[in-house]
Amino acid sequence: MKKLLLSIGCILLFSACDSKSNCEGYACFTPPEAFEFEFIDAISGENLFTNGTFQEEDIAITNQYDNLNVEVDFISENEYNILQIGSIGWETENADYLIEIGEEVSFHLLVDADRVTEDCCSFTRINSVEIEGAEYERQEETGIYQILVD
Repeated sequence: MKKLLLSIGCILLFSACDSKSNCEGYACFTPPEAFEFEFIDAISGENLFTNGTFQEEDIAITNQYDNLNVEVDFISENEYNILQIGSIGWETENADYLIEIGEEVSFHLLVDADRVTEDCCSFTRINSVEIEGAEYERQEETGIYQILVD
């Protein structure tokens, strides 16, 4: 009987330990989701990179806090061309990126992001996203921001 009570006591003691405080050996990391943009002719609905209006080399993105250029990926597959920014949210930050495509498009992407850890897993919580200076629609299915250009 003493062994049974001792066993139950040990089980209760170890199950009552806070597992959140010991994350050693627990691999759980979620990178931040990239921001993706498609530039669309507001009248025809055509992708402006696909139809040749813009070229990849027309893209300029500047971090407004330090005036440094921001690295981006231009994804061109099957006549579908989007701009991807993956540098936001790796740490807690407020981002203000000026996005310019040639002389025709200029807008600010403002993001408030927190990098948090809960239950031994780190991830990014996006508190707010604003696009100033451009008309846009966010595609709920894909998460892509379609920037509408006149």
